[in-house]
This record gives sequence, C-alpha cells and structure tokens, in this order.
Amino acid sequence: MRHVKWIFVVLLICSLTAFVEKDKPTGGLSVGDVAPDFRIESTSGEQRPLKLADLKGRYVLLSFWASYDAQSRMQNVSLNNVLRSDMPNVEMVSVSFDEYRSVFEETIRKDQIVTPTCFVETKGEDSGLFKRYRLNRGFTNYLLDGNGVIIAKNISAAELSAHIKEIG
Repeated sequence: MRHVKWIFVVLLICSLTAFVEKDKPTGGLSVGDVAPDFRIESTSGEQRPLKLADLKGRYVLLSFWASYDAQSRMQNVSLNNVLRSDMPNVEMVSVSFDEYRSVFEETIRKDQIVTPTCFVETKGEDSGLFKRYRLNRGFTNYLLDGNGVIIAKNISAAELSAHIKEIG
C-alpha cells in the first residue's frame, strides 16, 4: 500500500509539470526569431517613414510601449537615456501605441524622449504592427542584431549595456 501512495504522488507531480514549458516566453516573439519587417510613418512631417529593413546591418533596439502602461513607459525612458548617453552603435526605434497623437506628444515631452526614431501607431492594439509582434500579452522590447534576428527580449538598461559591451 505504501508503494501505491508514492506512485500516486509521482504521477501527480508529473502530470502537473507536463504542461509547463520551461524557458518559453508567454507571449510575443522569442529570442532567435527574425523580427518582422514593418514601415511606420514619422510623428512629424520632418522625417521620412521608417522601414525596419533599412536598418539592416546595424543593431536595433525596438521598444514598444504606451503612455497608459507605466512599466513599458518607464522602460522606454530608461533605455532611451542609456542609448543617448553611451551607445551610438545601436539605433533605437521607439513605437507608442497611444491612440491619440496629442497624448503621445505630451508623453514624449514629459519623458524627454529625443530619439529621432520615435513613432506613434494611433490604431493602437488594432494595428498590424501590434498583431505582427504579438503584443497582446504586454508591451516589450527587442534587441536585434545586424541581420534582424532577436538576440534579447525585455531587457533593462543595465542588461542592454552588458549586451552591447559583449558584442563589441
């Protein structure tokens, strides 16, 4: 009878862990995936539209955020500050999913975002870009290598510094 009890415990534990995929992110794209190409219009008429493929050969940090999502907004600000200060070899592309351009403009003013590649997608969660990057489980950021392959996801400013020093 004692063996039956232990067999039951082992089977129970195995059944609970069988459905858990370790090291698998809960949403969005994964490290090793090629980032989908996209084209986005500039926030002002001063710059031309950006096409991700045009940045091939350079390291790119894609930062997806919205003013109503405090965590993604803070992450965007800290990453922008790091790149502005000591990482000229990485191009940041910051994309907000605020539905109102006025909210976006006020947010980048308050947050002092000065990147020339800061965009707003006013279709918000209905945009093709939002769907292509599978952001339905939360905003994130991706570090891409020169071939557009995701080499890091959801990185902090400190982790970004470490990745760039590692790369060279």
